[in-house]
Formats: sequence, C-alpha cells, structure tokens
Amino acid sequence: MIATCVFCSVPDPVLGLRELHRVLAPGGQLLLIEHVLSHKPVVHTLMQVLNPVVVRMMGANINRETLTNIHVAGFEDLVVEDLLLDIFKRITARKEVVGLTNTPAHPDAVLVKGGAYP
Repeated sequence: MIATCVFCSVPDPVLGLRELHRVLAPGGQLLLIEHVLSHKPVVHTLMQVLNPVVVRMMGANINRETLTNIHVAGFEDLVVEDLLLDIFKRITARKEVVGLTNTPAHPDAVLVKGGAYP
C-alpha cells in the first residue's frame, strides 16, 4: 500500500492508519512519503507556531508526529529515510504476520522475522 502526503490532512491520522493496518494483508507493507514535525528545536517551534495558519490556509497540519502514529496504529519494522532535513521522510512499515511459526511453508523456504524492508 502506498500513500504520499496524506496524513497531514486526515482529521484523525491514527484512525486512518489503523484502517490501513486493518485492510493490509498480514506481512504486507506500507510505504509512505510524509512530512512530519521536525525535532530540531528552532524548526520545531516554528512549525508549531505556524501550524494554525497553514491549517487555515491549506488544510494541512505541519506538526504531525507520524512515526509515533504509525507505531500506535500497530505497524512494526519501521524503516525511515530522511529525504529533506528531518521533515520529509520515506517510511516503510509492515503488518505483523499473526501466528507466525518457525516452520517455513515450503521445505526450501527460509523464514525471516523482523529486520528492515527496503
């Protein structure tokens, strides 16, 4: 599942991410390109102060904690790449495979649990 710059304008981003988690197949991947709240003190403060103006003018929140929201929604194995400063990110996450055993489905298969996914 792929989404770009969506969760800045969704009224309840955790609810939206939980819905994506619900419909994604077990073991499926979520690929996002999102802008998030900076953790650099000056930029962070500026984004917080400007957020109400940006929301009113464009409808987008520039102060979302999207990485935290992805975790709260139930995704795991997050891989995060900064694309521009610490604001624009490429994020890959995976839906857990429930009931995963240490026995591969096929005799030649290799079971991999956890890790980073490109």
